Amino acid sequence: MKMKISLVALAMATVCFTACKKNNEETGATGNVEITNGGTISGTYKAGQNVVVRKGTVTLSGYTYFEEGATLTIEPGTIIKSSVANKGALIIERGAKIMAEGTANAPIVFTSGKAAAERAPGDWGGIIVLGRATVNANNPTIEGGVGKQYGGTVDNDNSGIIKYVRIEFAGIAAEPNSEINGLTLGGVGSGTTLDHIMVAYGNDDAFEFFGGTVNAKYLIAYATADDDFDFDNGYKGKIQFAMSLRDPNFVDGGDAGNGIECDNNATGSDATPRTKPNLSNFTILGPNGAANTAANHNFANRWRRNTAFVLNNSIMLGHPKGGLSLESNGTYNAFIDGTSQFNNNIIFALTAPFKLGSDVTVTGASAAAIEAKALASGTVSIASSAAAGLTDAFNLAAPNLLPATGSIALTGAVFAGDQNDSFFEKVTYKGAFGTTNWTTGWASWTPKTNVY
Repeated sequence: MKMKISLVALAMATVCFTACKKNNEETGATGNVEITNGGTISGTYKAGQNVVVRKGTVTLSGYTYFEEGATLTIEPGTIIKSSVANKGALIIERGAKIMAEGTANAPIVFTSGKAAAERAPGDWGGIIVLGRATVNANNPTIEGGVGKQYGGTVDNDNSGIIKYVRIEFAGIAAEPNSEINGLTLGGVGSGTTLDHIMVAYGNDDAFEFFGGTVNAKYLIAYATADDDFDFDNGYKGKIQFAMSLRDPNFVDGGDAGNGIECDNNATGSDATPRTKPNLSNFTILGPNGAANTAANHNFANRWRRNTAFVLNNSIMLGHPKGGLSLESNGTYNAFIDGTSQFNNNIIFALTAPFKLGSDVTVTGASAAAIEAKALASGTVSIASSAAAGLTDAFNLAAPNLLPATGSIALTGAVFAGDQNDSFFEKVTYKGAFGTTNWTTGWASWTPKTNVY
């Protein structure tokens, strides 16, 4: 690790020069810490430490913590590789900040430290950001074995900026059923910026939101093992323009992989705030019947355990076991009574476009009732993925999700009710793309061939 003392701290140079060379966890040194090409990020950074990672290639070694009052700033174009021997994970705790602001031409990349041909899902942990926004549990501990709490009462809490960032080959399991996702967000507030983020070949979920109010735009979940987007513990933020594309041959061996999975909490209780993500302009793509599709690919949407949701103006195609699945009495009732919305969408699944969970015991509940409600709200059930009219959606190595000329996705989006909000760009098209491909320049569809 290479460090230097800031001008502000020159008055303390005699004391700090020696201390700053030592392990940060031992010294608690304050001031600026500069990490340049070939350096290492590791240990624990304390309040008052401002770590700046200069453009270059650096190593993330082991579980690395930024405690309250510490800041991590990463320059555009930086490559951060995990140590192979000491798998890394980056944990931004409550009151700390990450300022990772890449550009379309110079994204920031977190990736495996192995040679390109050897990279694989689970080569390192992932990124965890914890905030002080509302959750529906009392000071919960985030999953992943890091032992840190999240949540609070500050819904506009600011944990920093993650923009034009790729996260590749993450997802180690610290303990059974407690994995680190590509990007884990616990109680993160709406003052935080999430914009243009890609998670590729993650060994658990791509994005998981545990409570909080953070909003996001332009998200990519590519070749995820478990769920592409997962919401729990009272999350009530807004997301627009997001896509997921699954690798037919890759999925979690022990759990079913869904486009969206959502719970109020692990027990399905009435804890408040109730989980209710507000989503628009998603394109969620399954294996679409490809040869040798792995068995655990599952639903486009799986809403369960007493959750509510808004998912409008979106496209869901090619999932093998179902499209819209409603599970638990609370989830079903919220959809039927209008608390939840599934409006103006395009849906095709290989089986059961509309599915009722076996745990729903509401009198009169049925998959037909779900279908009738959805179709009455502007959703269209189509006979094949091709009928959506996307250009080359299932090309894993070079996907083109833009609607072709004449596509039914080019018109029909509506922004009303929960989505009559300044956050949402009032586009006319359904799905994540109109006539502009916002993945160009910074996304990578063949991460194993990248040479860093």
